[in-house]
Amino acid sequence: MSRSVSSIVGLFALVLSVGACEASSNGAATPASAGPGAEAAAPQAAPLTASGTPEAVPVAVDTDGSLMSAASVVRIDWVGAGSAKMFGTAGGDPAMNGLYTYIAFFGGPADGWVVYSLGNILDYTVLASDIGSVDLDLHESVLDEATGEIGSRHRKVIVSWTPGDDGAPPTNVTVTPAE
Repeated sequence: MSRSVSSIVGLFALVLSVGACEASSNGAATPASAGPGAEAAAPQAAPLTASGTPEAVPVAVDTDGSLMSAASVVRIDWVGAGSAKMFGTAGGDPAMNGLYTYIAFFGGPADGWVVYSLGNILDYTVLASDIGSVDLDLHESVLDEATGEIGSRHRKVIVSWTPGDDGAPPTNVTVTPAE
């Protein structure tokens, strides 16, 4: 397994084990979409009151860069009836897209994740999802080469795959324009 694939596998194992948060419109952290069978935590009505001595938390040592990659994950959505997850990492110029978007399939503890890149967009909305497909509304920044101005567009796509044998990850994923 190459170092970059190994780092990606480590990243996703970390993201799954620690959990992921999304930023809400008010800046507070909210749990990302839960996986199959998981229940979301009930929102707190009032802040907690400390009842013990605080314990210092050590700075995590990032020997291979996987923690930096994990910290870049800003969005996770379970799709395909829980057989896959879409995720986005922050990067690039936020004025011109900046959400590197992926779909990933877990191959098991020995194999880790198989990850497919869906592209660099501004944001996406999951319109529908079922085993083997997810319908998306993509919001993208577009540059007018003649004027140098940045505009925006929405386009809809169907991301589809054929699940592998015995729940194995698919061997390919396609993106088809849709209306």
